[in-house]
Parts: sequence; structure tokens; C-alpha cells
Amino acid sequence: MIRALVADDSPTARSLLAALLAADPEVEVVGEAQDGAEAVELARRHRPDVITMDIQMPHLDGFQATKRIMTEAPTPIVIVSGLDVRDVAVSLEALRAGALAILPKPGGPGSTQFEQESRHFVATVRAMARVKIVRRSREAPVATPSPPPLPIPRRAARPEVVGVVASTGGPAALHKILAALPRDFPRPVLVVQHIAIGFAEGLAHWLDGASKLDVRVAQHGTRLEPGVVHIAPDNRHLGVSHDGGAVLLSDAPPIGGFRPSGTFLFESMARSLGAASLGLVLTGMGRDGADGLRAIRQAGGTVVAQDEATSDVFGMPAAAINEGLADLVLPLPAIASQLTEIV
Repeated sequence: MIRALVADDSPTARSLLAALLAADPEVEVVGEAQDGAEAVELARRHRPDVITMDIQMPHLDGFQATKRIMTEAPTPIVIVSGLDVRDVAVSLEALRAGALAILPKPGGPGSTQFEQESRHFVATVRAMARVKIVRRSREAPVATPSPPPLPIPRRAARPEVVGVVASTGGPAALHKILAALPRDFPRPVLVVQHIAIGFAEGLAHWLDGASKLDVRVAQHGTRLEPGVVHIAPDNRHLGVSHDGGAVLLSDAPPIGGFRPSGTFLFESMARSLGAASLGLVLTGMGRDGADGLRAIRQAGGTVVAQDEATSDVFGMPAAAINEGLADLVLPLPAIASQLTEIV
């Protein structure tokens, strides 16, 4: 049984969400919280498998409650809000707080979309309940020193381009990495982040505000320059041109259900740059990117994977590691310094 906790200050919405979950024979609702503070307390007391969390609540809002739960009783959290979840600021704040997904509240039995929204709500909660969550430490008041650099794999050339793929938990991981890279980082960075349609521009803006580098949504044909981070746009593959010097965007079919796909990015890097490729796989569900990382390894390039302890979801990194593709397996706080050392 999946043990669920529902947090919402509206008795009507709380009862509806609890009823939708309880109607699934594999879900048991173990608690209902009417504000964020109670959600934190019930999370500690009941240790549910998943929590649905409203945003606007008294005493402690959903963002604050999510942050506390992720440090005190780490649990998969799905934000279910009456706010416009298409609002980029709302969604990115939820993901940064530690939520795995954000959904609109189902409109109620009288809504024409009620059945579809209800099915999607229950399916998302069920899927997130299976995600392995790691404890988030409270932000330190002062910066901690970076760990000493690890040996660079001898088999690889100095990378000319850094390619990154991430999914669930990725925005917060990217935020931490890009914030830590130095202003004079000497290579371009290409990023595939699995994210809902309409959020790429907001993600780039959010990351740009945290980074000393220039973070932008990728445009086809743009020359690759040091210190510029290119984020894959909506529903287009991101790669490297055949001569290795420019951004390539493609409408080719999805790979493994994804467009953009990490595998497309890494395979294009392997073809164009060979051993001068560096592929980094971060937290996320599934195995997108693994086949592309194999192409980078076969071309003599370098593969780096985030470790299990710091991955919100140890799916994509695990696929690379388990298939013997990773040269280095690093905790999130060490990745920026190691990338700088390698390039």
C-alpha cells in the first residue's frame, strides 16, 4: 500500500483529494493536514510514502513546509495548488524547495476535465511515491570548502564542450552547479532538462540570475563560446553542429519518449567532438542519456555522474553507473569544482 498524506487548508479541497486517493485500492490516506505546520508534524509522525501539498496555507505555506519536511522527514512531495502552476516562478520555487512535481487542483466533479485531471493526479502521486528521496541539509550560513579535485581520467582529452542531462530534481541541482562555476569557466555548457512545455525560458532566466555565466535558451546556429550555458528549448532536441562549433536544434522524433533528449545531445557531441566531449548526468527518473553516454565513452570522452546520496531520484545516474559508463561519480557539491578541474 502507498501511504499518503494530504495537506490543504480548504476542507473541501482536502476532502476531495483524499477521496480521490482513497478510491485507489493501492493507496491509503494516513493523515490530513490543514496547514503547513501540521503537515510537517504529520510527516514526522506518520512517515508517509508521499505528500500532496497546497501552497497557500496559514502558519506555514507549502514552500516552507516542503523545505522543512525535506530536512526533517524526507518524503516525495507533489504540490497540488489552485495557483497557476504554469507560472514559472511558482513552479521553480516549488522544485527548488524540494517538491518532485506540481499539479493544478482537479476542478471538482462538475468540471468537464474532472475525470482526466483526477486520473492524472492519482497517477502522479502513485509514481512519485516510488521515488527514493534524500535528506536535504539546511543551507549553511557560510560556504564550505570544495573537496580536493579527483584525478582526471587519463583516457580522455580535455573537453571542448560540457553536456548535461537532468530530470526530476534537476533544476535545483543545476542551480547549485551553475552558481558555483567560476566566471572564467573556459567551455560552453549545453543542458537538457526534462521540464514541462512553457518553462524553458523561465528556467534559463532563473538559472542566469544565480550564475556568473551567461545562461540562455539555445538558438539554432549560435556559435559555442566559453562561459555560455545553452538550455534546450521546448520540444526540440539540443546538440552540437557537425563541425563542433555551433548549437544544433532538431525536430527529430523523441528518443525514449523525450524531446529534448540527453541521448541526442551526447551522441551529437560524440560524433562532432569525439574525445573532447564531457557528458554529465544528474538526478532524474528513467535512463535518458545512457545510450548517448556510451557513444561518448566509445569516442574516448569523459562521463561524470551524480552520486546516489545527493540525487533526488537516482534513476538516470544509476543507469550510467550500472552500465559501466561513468569515469567519475561525484556528490552534487563537488561537481562544479571537478568540472572546472577537468576542463
